[in-house]
Amino acid sequence: MSFYSLPQHTTWTEVAPGNRRAVLSERPEMMLVAFSFEAGAIGAPHSHPHTQVSYVAEGTFDVTVDGATARLGAGSSFIVAPNLVHGVVALTKGLLIDTFTPRRDDFL
Repeated sequence: MSFYSLPQHTTWTEVAPGNRRAVLSERPEMMLVAFSFEAGAIGAPHSHPHTQVSYVAEGTFDVTVDGATARLGAGSSFIVAPNLVHGVVALTKGLLIDTFTPRRDDFL
């Protein structure tokens, strides 16, 4: 059951198999992005110069930040400092809501 309903006009971009993203709102100094994952999908390890705060809206994820892994479920959150390597594995179907500062122009 989904507790979060995104607007019908939300435009999704396929990121990787079973993983897609939608920019929900943005300004040069900040951006809000939804990431939808099918069970087993991977958010590959990566880094970027932005500060990232992520909220687990649905599902269960193994989240790795700077080599440390934690299992997080709905209602949890995590923060990633600039340039730290991080990634996720969706253990169930899930939804992450990510905030980036400054905006990730590569997502536009």
